[in-house]
Amino acid sequence: MKKFFALVLALAMTVSLCACGKSDSKKFKAGFIFLHDENSTYDLNFINGMKEACKKLGVDYVPKTNIPEGQECYNAAADLVDEGCGIVFADSFGHEDFMIEAAKKFTNVQFCHATGTKAHTEGLSNYHNAFASIYEGRYLAGIAAGMKLNEMIDAGKITAEQAKIGYIGAFTYAEVISGYTSFFLGARSVCPSATMEVTFTGSWYDETAEKEGANKLINNGCVLISQHADSMGAPTACETAGVPNVSYNGSTAKVAPNTFIVSSRIDWEPYFEYAIKCAMEGKAIDTDWTGTIATGSVKLTELGSAAAAGTQDAIDKATADLKAGTLHVFNTDTFTKEGVKVTSYMADVDTDAAYEGDHEVITNGYFDESGAAFRSAPYFDIQIDGITLLDVNFG
Repeated sequence: MKKFFALVLALAMTVSLCACGKSDSKKFKAGFIFLHDENSTYDLNFINGMKEACKKLGVDYVPKTNIPEGQECYNAAADLVDEGCGIVFADSFGHEDFMIEAAKKFTNVQFCHATGTKAHTEGLSNYHNAFASIYEGRYLAGIAAGMKLNEMIDAGKITAEQAKIGYIGAFTYAEVISGYTSFFLGARSVCPSATMEVTFTGSWYDETAEKEGANKLINNGCVLISQHADSMGAPTACETAGVPNVSYNGSTAKVAPNTFIVSSRIDWEPYFEYAIKCAMEGKAIDTDWTGTIATGSVKLTELGSAAAAGTQDAIDKATADLKAGTLHVFNTDTFTKEGVKVTSYMADVDTDAAYEGDHEVITNGYFDESGAAFRSAPYFDIQIDGITLLDVNFG
């Protein structure tokens, strides 16, 4: 009998230990640092990608929202490490130096930074940059804009010479220049008379400044507005003025039901899934990762009510050509600088203090933008003909 009770007790202890081991086991945690919160279309796009990737992988996520581009970023990264995160992501350009500082301090944690430029020169095994070929998405959105301009010309609402686009940019970074240029080239591929004016707000998210910028451009005679800024300011101004609008990072149809055409965005779920899985399995993460249309990382929304007839067919044709490699957004036959075709260009890929060009990026007749051969973040910064910058002095 004593042996029987001893056996029962041993089995009970074994079950208890197993139960304790199961309840004490910890899920892998991923930490995320966001410049703003869900009110920013840019950050909301990242937040949605975070939720989708972590749900798919069955991992926990710890978000930190409204983290400025300063020492607060390092503090947030350190907090996420303390909370047990094995990988930490940040989503804004100005977070980079503080993410690098954290990577050097916490060498057993992986740090991934979207839109950054320094991973390939820092050479840290636990610090990585990621971006996507969003210039292709902006080019496709530009085609939608050009189709709308053509519709307005054909209807006699404007002349071909009045096909002027307005664009609200946040900063004068290469990322923004690449974005508005690719958008313009897409528009001009179907509406050759198109021109563009660009104004800058000096902020990624400033609803008042973005609305004022849109109104200024409309008053200047711009008949269609697009943006590389993150609030509903410009779409709201367009809806009030009855001016067609192409937004960024998601549909703005709710605030602009009569003027919204389309929006392009980066889908961050594929990268989050890839990087988190690598961290979980102890595998190396690419120093520079570039998503594409083919990887599902560059997407367009459904067309809005303001889109012109035939727009989807035009987008589908260009998408197929981009995927096939027969269409290059920055084909040097499609633009000039000061009246001259650009046949050679040394781009600032390594971001040295003097911002000097260090890589030849014209290959096979096109500017080779944002690819794994150089770095993931954009470096196209040529001021091409047809685009006028307002209130900005470039060196």
